[in-house]
Amino acid sequence: MNLSRGHVQESNHSVSSTHNLFYTCPMHLEIIRHHPGNCPICGMALELKGVLQENALNKELTDMSRRFWMGVILSAPILFLSMGMHFPVIASVVHLISSHTSSWIQFILATLVTLGCGWPLLKRGGISILERHLNMFTLISLGTMVAYGYSIIALFFPGIFPSAFRSPGGEVNLYFEAASVITTLVLMGQVLELKGRNETSGALRALLDLSPKMAHKINKDNEVEIALEDVQVNDLLRVKPGEKIPTDGEVTEGNSAVDESMITGESIPVEKGVGVKVMGGTLNLSGSFIMRADRVGKETMLAQIVQLVSDAQHTRAPIQRVADRVSGYFVPIVLFISMVTFFVWMFVGPNPAVTYGFISAISVLIIACPCALGLATPMSITVGIGRGAQAGILIKNAASLERFEKVNFLVIDKTGTLTLGKPVVKNIIAAPNFDENKILLVAASLENQSEHPLANAIVSAARESKLSLLKVTDFFSETGKGVKGFLEGKRVALGNIRLLDDLNIVTEVLEEKAKILRQNGETVMYVVVGDQLAGLISVSDPIKSSAIPALNLLRREGIKIMMVTGDNSITANAVAKKLGIDNVEAEVLPQQKNLIVKKLKEKGYLVAMVGDGINDAPALAEADIGIAMGTGADVAIQSSDITLIKGDLKGVVRARQLSNKVMRNVRENLFLAFVYNILCIPIAAGVLYPWTGILLNPMIGALAMSLSSVSVIGNALRLRYIVYSSDSPREDGIIGEHP
Repeated sequence: MNLSRGHVQESNHSVSSTHNLFYTCPMHLEIIRHHPGNCPICGMALELKGVLQENALNKELTDMSRRFWMGVILSAPILFLSMGMHFPVIASVVHLISSHTSSWIQFILATLVTLGCGWPLLKRGGISILERHLNMFTLISLGTMVAYGYSIIALFFPGIFPSAFRSPGGEVNLYFEAASVITTLVLMGQVLELKGRNETSGALRALLDLSPKMAHKINKDNEVEIALEDVQVNDLLRVKPGEKIPTDGEVTEGNSAVDESMITGESIPVEKGVGVKVMGGTLNLSGSFIMRADRVGKETMLAQIVQLVSDAQHTRAPIQRVADRVSGYFVPIVLFISMVTFFVWMFVGPNPAVTYGFISAISVLIIACPCALGLATPMSITVGIGRGAQAGILIKNAASLERFEKVNFLVIDKTGTLTLGKPVVKNIIAAPNFDENKILLVAASLENQSEHPLANAIVSAARESKLSLLKVTDFFSETGKGVKGFLEGKRVALGNIRLLDDLNIVTEVLEEKAKILRQNGETVMYVVVGDQLAGLISVSDPIKSSAIPALNLLRREGIKIMMVTGDNSITANAVAKKLGIDNVEAEVLPQQKNLIVKKLKEKGYLVAMVGDGINDAPALAEADIGIAMGTGADVAIQSSDITLIKGDLKGVVRARQLSNKVMRNVRENLFLAFVYNILCIPIAAGVLYPWTGILLNPMIGALAMSLSSVSVIGNALRLRYIVYSSDSPREDGIIGEHP
C-alpha cells in the first residue's frame, strides 16, 4: 500500500533516517530552503521538514540556550547595580561603588548582553527592515536598541538632555538594565519556544522509534543477526516473543499474537498465523514465528506513515489566513501606537514626562509581539496530525483536518467498508440440467482471473471442494456488471442482472429464489454457460461489529448517512436495515458514485465519502473529505484526504472528534493571542497610570511577551494527551482527555 506522494531518502533503508532535507518556517510554510537559516518574513529559525534522528543536535536550541544563560549571568550584576538601592540589604553594598563606576560597568556588561548574546535577535530585526517584512524581531530590536542607544548617549553626553529628561535629582536615567533584561527574557522565550516546537514532533519521532535496529535472518544452515537496513525482500526472518517486527511481510511458520496499537490505535492483540500479513514496528507478544520480508525500507507501512505525517504537518489550514491577515497589519500598527504613546506622554504626562513616554513606548514595542498569533494554528495542527497518526488516522493535509468538523453528510460504500470485505459463498442453486459443482467450477475458473472481493470467496469455495480450475480464454471484466470468457470452447459468464440483460438471457426460472436470498442480505450472481442460465451463487459479507455503534455516534453529531453500493437493491436494503441506514443508493455503477457525491454537494451539504475499492476512487476525490480504508486499494488511498489504517468505522468517529478537538484548540490559541495583545498593549501604553499610578516596566513586558508564545505552544501540546477507547465506542464518544 503506497500511502505517500512524497519520497524517502533513497540512500538508507532505515526508517530512522532523516527525511527530505528541506527547511521551512512553522509560521510561513511557503518558505522552503535547502539549508538552515531564518524565515525572511517572520525571522524565526527554519525547521527541518521531516524528523531528525533522536540523537540529532538541534543547533538553534543549543545556541539560544547558551546565549540565554550567558545573558542571565551578565545581566544579574547590572540589575544589582541599577536597582539594588531599592533593597536595604543590597543598598549598603551598592553605595560602596561610585555612580560613575557603576554606569561604566553597566555599559560594558549591557554591551556584551545586547550586542553579543542578543546578536541573532538584532540581526533578524535588521533583515526584517531591509527586506520590508516587519515582524516580531523588528519590534524587539527597536525596543532594545532604543533603550541601549539612549543610555549610551546619556552616559557619554549627559549635558545635552533638557530638564524634562532628568530625574528630580538632576540625573539622566540610564536603561542598560532594561536593554539587557529584555534581551535575556526574549532569549528565554526563544529557548522555551524552540523546545515546545521540538516537542510538537514528538509523535512523529515516536513512530520513527518503533522500527527495531536489528533483525534475525535465517540462512540455510544458521541464523544471524543483521542490521535492519540490510534486510532484503524475500529474506526469512525470525521474530521472537517481546520483539518488534522488523519489516512488513507474511508469516510462513508459527503463530503469535501481535500488538498493533502503535500503528492502528487498537489495543486488542491480533492473532497471526501462516499466510497472514504483519507490519513492521508492531510488537510480537507471545509466540515465535518466521516471516518472509515483503517490503523493506521506504516501502514499509511505517516509513510511508512517517513521510505522510511529516508532509501533512507542513501544510496550512484555511483558518491560518485569519492570523496571516492580522499579522500583516499588526507590526506597522504597533509602531504607530508606540509613537503616539510617546508623544501623548510628552505633552500631557506628569514630570518627567519624556521619561514616562520613553518607558511606555518601549513597553508597547516589546509586549506587542505577534509571534503567539502566528504560532496559534500551526502548533495545534502539527500536534493534532501527529496524535492522529498514533491512533491509525493518517491525515494528508491541514485543510482536511479543519473541514472534517463541518461535515454533515457521510456517503459510505458497503463492501469492505460497512462489511468485512471477506465474503463467503452461502448458497449454490443450479438450474435444470446443471449441477452445483459444475456451476462452482465455471464461476471459480472465471473469477480466478479477477481481483474483486467476491471473486476470492468463489475461488476459495472451489478449492475447499477440491475442484481443479480450468483455463479461461478471452477473459473480459465489465466493471459493475461481471466477467465473461470462453471455457472449453463455450461462452461462460458470471455477473449481475445487468450483465445478463446485455447477453439477452432471462432469469425467470431462478428469480424467486434469488429474491429470497437478497432479502437475507446475500449478493446474488448468475452463472451462464453457452446461451443458458446455469444457476446462481449467493455470497454473504458479514457486517463489521463496529459499524452500528460508530454510525450511531455519527448520527448523534447530526451527520446524515447514505450507503452507496453496486449491489442489488434488495440486498442493499437488507444490509441497510440492519445498520439503521435510511438513505440507500443501490445498483450504482462506479462512474455514478462521484455523481451522487456531486449532487449532494450542490444541495449544500459538506460531504465525506468512505470507501476502499478502486471504483470508489473518483467519489473519494470528488468528496469534500475522502476517507479510505487502509485495508483497501492503493488508488483509493491516493485519492483520499484521510486514511484509516485499521479499516474500521470507529476510525471515522475518531477522525471526526480529532478534528473537533484540534480546531477547538486552534480557536483557543487564537483567542489567547488576540486577547493578550488587546489587553496588554493599552496597559503598556500607560492607560492605568491615571487611576493606579502603575506604569509597565519594559522588562515585565518582555517577560509577558515571551510567556504568551509559550502559553500558545503549551495549549497546543495538550493535544498529545487525547486518548482513544480501546474497544467499542463509549456512550459519550471515543475521544477523551486525561485530566
